Amino acid sequence: MREEELEVALKVVIVGNGGVGKSSMIQRYCKGTFTKDYKKTIGVDFLERQIEVDGEEVRLMLWDTAGQEEFDAITKAYYRGAQACVLAFSTVDRDSFEAAHSWKLKVENECGEIPTVIVQNKIDLIDQSVVNPEEADLLARALGCRLIRTSVKEDLNVVAVFRHLASKCLQELRDPPLHDYDYFAAAPATFASDSLTISTFSPSHSSKNNGTIVLRPHKQKKKKNVLKNACRIL
Repeated sequence: MREEELEVALKVVIVGNGGVGKSSMIQRYCKGTFTKDYKKTIGVDFLERQIEVDGEEVRLMLWDTAGQEEFDAITKAYYRGAQACVLAFSTVDRDSFEAAHSWKLKVENECGEIPTVIVQNKIDLIDQSVVNPEEADLLARALGCRLIRTSVKEDLNVVAVFRHLASKCLQELRDPPLHDYDYFAAAPATFASDSLTISTFSPSHSSKNNGTIVLRPHKQKKKKNVLKNACRIL
């Protein structure tokens, strides 16, 4: 197997209240397009992009989830198996900021602790902001996440969000605790590819090997009690 055929596939979920720019963010990142017209996501949407990070080929599989409460039963099923998360709120939507801690809890309930970035979107509207910078910084510290301020409209820092997550996931894959991962072969239907893929989701227990290696968390990391701190500051 040639080294250049090695690929890492990462499942990333994008969560947050409706209207904060989640769909626009992945459209901008994957297709380079932007529309100011808001269209509510029904359930989930999916896009992917392949990039090179730290000398590795990484396929980002981005799951855009609906932010409305009526879709919770549908969307939480798609959190499972995610290896990274984008948690977005809007500069001009106070409710979306105050809901950030509950979104993180929803993801943790399904995935345990995974690399997460908090995104403050629409900073092009900073003159209309209802969230001051100190509050956003405090939230990020309380939840133990990096904060990245973006403008999807102006294409500002969107690439940085996903590159940071990919780099963080690669770092964990390269140097995992010895007890955290089992190495095993995936079922033939997992990926239709002749190249070697290291995937961090959709595990299978089949002993057959089609050239795909799956890295599965052996057990979830113990959750830190950071959400109580987040609740205190909101």
